[in-house]
Amino acid sequence: MYTRDHLIGQLRDMLPANATVLMHSSCKSLGPMENGGDTLLDALCAYFSDGLVALPTHTWALVGKKQPVYDVLETPSNVGILTELFRKREGVVRSWHPTHSIAAYGADAWEFLRGDEECLTPCARESAWGRLYDRDAYVMLVGVELNRMTYFHGVEEWANVPGRVDMEHPNRYVVIPPEGPRIIHGYYPHCADSSQLFPKVESDMLRCGAMTLHRLGDATVRLLSARKSADELLKILARDPQIFGMFRK
Repeated sequence: MYTRDHLIGQLRDMLPANATVLMHSSCKSLGPMENGGDTLLDALCAYFSDGLVALPTHTWALVGKKQPVYDVLETPSNVGILTELFRKREGVVRSWHPTHSIAAYGADAWEFLRGDEECLTPCARESAWGRLYDRDAYVMLVGVELNRMTYFHGVEEWANVPGRVDMEHPNRYVVIPPEGPRIIHGYYPHCADSSQLFPKVESDMLRCGAMTLHRLGDATVRLLSARKSADELLKILARDPQIFGMFRK
């Protein structure tokens, strides 16, 4: 059974303690842990105490045209049990983007997330997704493959890949922040799910050194440099914009 200290030892073999890390994960892939998912979250927050830990807390399956209200404190995440546990932890803050929010823990967590509600697409370059690149951060895929790599949706946006964002039919959402007035905006959603084809570039990411493989608990970890992986994917998309499929414009 894995303890917090055991997981910290594995994290130490992967990254420096001052890194910025965004994690996608499958909790069950890690195997038995002393206190369940909280053991992993305790290890992450303790080891990266001089850095920043972030998890996606997306709500795109819950917030939409039929139910357009996103309550920052109350709307649950629809991307796994660890993301729900994390967003409720003391000291964790959550961004105000209605469908693609991120929760973060660290000294400058709010600066990392601030203003995402003003970005009118899911993964805009000016959002926290783009700040992963600016901070030379890492994306850690624990027990999951590249088809969970939301960051690559951002790279597709930045490359203006045709058919990825529906610029003709904005959705109108109501955001309820922890305090203050409601924020109402029109957001342009993704109109195609290309993520199932993201594993096509795994060999490219390994070959150029943008991705390395590790272990955490029982899980295989795909660790990607946000900067190197984006630079490599931008080159791939420049050669073949529809490598992940052809979708309507």
